[in-house]
Amino acid sequence: MAKFLFTSESVTEGHPDKICDQISDAVLDAILEQDKNAHVACETTATTGMVHVMGEISTDCYVDIQAIARKVIDDIGYDNQECGFNGNTCAVLTSIDSQSADIAMGVNESFEHKDGESDDDNLIGAGDQGMMFGYACDETAELMPLPISLAHKLSKKLTEVRKDGTLPYLRPDGKTQVTIEYDGDSALRVDTVVVSTQHDDYVSLAQIRSDITEHVIKPVIPENLYKDTKVFVNPTGRFVIGGPVGDSGLTGRKIIVDTYGGFSRHGGGAFSGKDPTKVDRSAAYYARYIAKNIVAAKLAKKCEVQLAYAIGVAKPVSVMVDTFGTGAYSDEKLSEAVKKIFDPRPKSIIRELDLTNTKYLPLASYGHMGREELGVKWESTDRVEEMKNYFV
Repeated sequence: MAKFLFTSESVTEGHPDKICDQISDAVLDAILEQDKNAHVACETTATTGMVHVMGEISTDCYVDIQAIARKVIDDIGYDNQECGFNGNTCAVLTSIDSQSADIAMGVNESFEHKDGESDDDNLIGAGDQGMMFGYACDETAELMPLPISLAHKLSKKLTEVRKDGTLPYLRPDGKTQVTIEYDGDSALRVDTVVVSTQHDDYVSLAQIRSDITEHVIKPVIPENLYKDTKVFVNPTGRFVIGGPVGDSGLTGRKIIVDTYGGFSRHGGGAFSGKDPTKVDRSAAYYARYIAKNIVAAKLAKKCEVQLAYAIGVAKPVSVMVDTFGTGAYSDEKLSEAVKKIFDPRPKSIIRELDLTNTKYLPLASYGHMGREELGVKWESTDRVEEMKNYFV
């Protein structure tokens, strides 16, 4: 197969959009701690001196949204005026309404249950129509595409050396980008690395470039892939103004960063701030769970799963498996196995993946997929033997 280049990006937790994702998920976490049946669709926007938390929330509990937002901002590192944005002094506005009764009607009692089906897993219908994708491949230990895996590791490292004092002049906002040269399905080398990091005004560009190369890039990029690699650190030459002062932020605007870095298709729905009855979130996690177990079972080298739903209906309207010609069996047979072994109805997904007890704030930065270190259930490979045995 021909050689080609593929690029993925990541952003740090101080990026304006990621600030908003984290606030939305922190609000969700606080509500689910008290009310497992809450319906939450919380979105946040941020700009100079202001955060606005809005959405539709139906719950019996109370949470202090202002205090939650300020703590998230402070924990990220925007806790003083030097960065131009301060969680202790910025305005925090709230505009919260209850969930639409028309939507709640379909979520609280599914179409199938109204038609008389007694199965308890039909009690919850999908919170919206739409299609969700999950993906896995054997390029990395966590079965994620290599470009997004390395981009996230660079972003995490960038935050680590800022917070542990290794590079104290760094500020919270930052972006990373990795380009991999492939020969067919094989990664040959890292062609290009781009790191852009916010910094204090007094630091020279030469020092920033030297420090980032030494303390961020070299510890992350595998030595065997670091061949004739082009490196760009703060290519504009200056990045002092950043965060919500430099650019407004909005929940759900980094969906490719949140998933597979463009390596897989995306249904379009964002994750953060949504309770697990929203299939935008829960079904995307479940599709990843299915795809990862297929690859972990060595039934394919790479696999994409699509689940599609109608609002208020529990059962998916379609289940699709695509192994891009790498499957040990046909995609049709793998789809049949998936339908027998996995149950992608919303209530079943919530129970199987333990989604009402999952902490979502840690997922709001550095990707929702491949996060094995967080112990999230959709990253487990506990259905491998079932998948293998289906074909025995």
